[in-house]
Amino acid sequence: MQTFTTKKYINVFLGLGSNVGNRGSNLHSAVGLIEKNIGKVAKKSHVYETQPWGEPNQDPFYNQVLMVNTTLDPREILDKISRIERELGRERKEKWGPRIIDIDILFYGKRLIRDKGLEIPHPDLHKRAFVLVPMMEIAPEFEHPVLEKQIDELYMDCTDESDVVMLNY
Repeated sequence: MQTFTTKKYINVFLGLGSNVGNRGSNLHSAVGLIEKNIGKVAKKSHVYETQPWGEPNQDPFYNQVLMVNTTLDPREILDKISRIERELGRERKEKWGPRIIDIDILFYGKRLIRDKGLEIPHPDLHKRAFVLVPMMEIAPEFEHPVLEKQIDELYMDCTDESDVVMLNY
């Protein structure tokens, strides 16, 4: 008798950003590599142009949020994200500095993960309009497992007043 093992799929939300080179192309390339290496992109927000966070003296970012169906565990996703970023030319020089591509794990289903170099949900996402606006577009009713508020509620409570402009991209 043949037995089948089914892998459990989980919805992971990833935040993408780019402010060096062809920002739109960088996001597009990252999405393709995420589909190839991490899982199927089930939903993706529009691309938004946003002000830089943390270090304001740099070019504006393009940002996007993806919902990806994956069977990978969080550490495997983090490893693959790091490889994708390196493949696209990212060099880690300074915190909040310019970057060809940045990919963050925002949520891994409803799981809470506090591990060396890996904190999920992303600890600052509720403070950042450039994450909340695209996240609200694709999953407004998703509830933050720590703050116990939906994304649209987090956005209403957010004090970040930076511009988040949807592009026809």
